[in-house]
Amino acid sequence: MSVLEWPHHLLTLDDWADLPAHPEVRVEVVEGVLSVSPRPMSLHQLIISRLPYLLTMQLPPELVAVGEFETVLADVPPTVRVPDVVVAPSDLIEANIPRIGAGDVSLVVEVLSPATKDVDQGAKLFEYADAGIGDYWIVDVDPPVSMIAYRLIDGDYENFGEYSGAVELEIAGVPVKFDLNSLIDPRAQR
Repeated sequence: MSVLEWPHHLLTLDDWADLPAHPEVRVEVVEGVLSVSPRPMSLHQLIISRLPYLLTMQLPPELVAVGEFETVLADVPPTVRVPDVVVAPSDLIEANIPRIGAGDVSLVVEVLSPATKDVDQGAKLFEYADAGIGDYWIVDVDPPVSMIAYRLIDGDYENFGEYSGAVELEIAGVPVKFDLNSLIDPRAQR
């Protein structure tokens, strides 16, 4: 699809839903405007396949972690982000919905990559907070693998800790533990 075929107006959620899929790039909409970035590289993909499993195995049955799921942060003009990992109610995910509202999301996780690092640490920090998402984690794959955890307090994210190695946190009041190194090497979790 050429740029000339993209809509030349602020998108609505219906416009967004009608856009064709483009697996070679990641497409989001921010305040009605398309935002396109390259697909993540292999290490990034490895982490976003392992982290949802590690989290879901520790969450109660009513919560599940999924990778790359459209999350509506605002309706008009729409902002739809595709976080690397989302924790949401199991019944909504099992209903096979195309996207989820931010009000149903307990946690979003972004894994830093060169193409999105500034957005993940800047704009998304404010967007996720404005949408009321309780926790936001940012994983950095540069050795050693590390993570910053933010918790929403009085409408703003506060740094809740910076981690490498073993992590013990809560998601929606549920304790979870994992080793950040296991996101790259599963033997590290043992």
